[in-house]
Amino acid sequence: MGFGLTQIKIDRPKAEGLHGLSCKGGSGRSVCHHALNDLIWRALSKADIPATKEPSGLLRTDGKRPDGVTLLPWKNGRCATWDVTVTDTMAQSYLHNKTRTSGAAAEAAADKTAKYSPLVQTYVFVPNAVETMGAINSDGLEFLGDLGRRIT
Repeated sequence: MGFGLTQIKIDRPKAEGLHGLSCKGGSGRSVCHHALNDLIWRALSKADIPATKEPSGLLRTDGKRPDGVTLLPWKNGRCATWDVTVTDTMAQSYLHNKTRTSGAAAEAAADKTAKYSPLVQTYVFVPNAVETMGAINSDGLEFLGDLGRRIT
């Protein structure tokens, strides 16, 4: 009994151990998302910068909200808000020619300007997009580097 091309595409991620990160029913990316969000919140606490996770009331029009907000100014007298996104590096949507470089999927996922445009007026918005293979978007790296310096 032979395998069709469709079955090979479906079975291949499972055989390579990637299914848990790409499956819509799986919890792999969700666990990573919550862990990274908690890591940022705890690091802010270590730097003596109080913050709130999943603040309500910042974006009332559609009910969406960032993953966190600092309660003290972060930069230029404005508090920082952050949003964590975990992308599957091996997802078919990121495998086209433009995203064959390391971090390209994270940079694409970090483009949330339309979703959070109302926040940019009063907050420093920092998208933190991380690929399942480890790459982080440039704004996220800058934010985490700043945070590390404030801890030390």
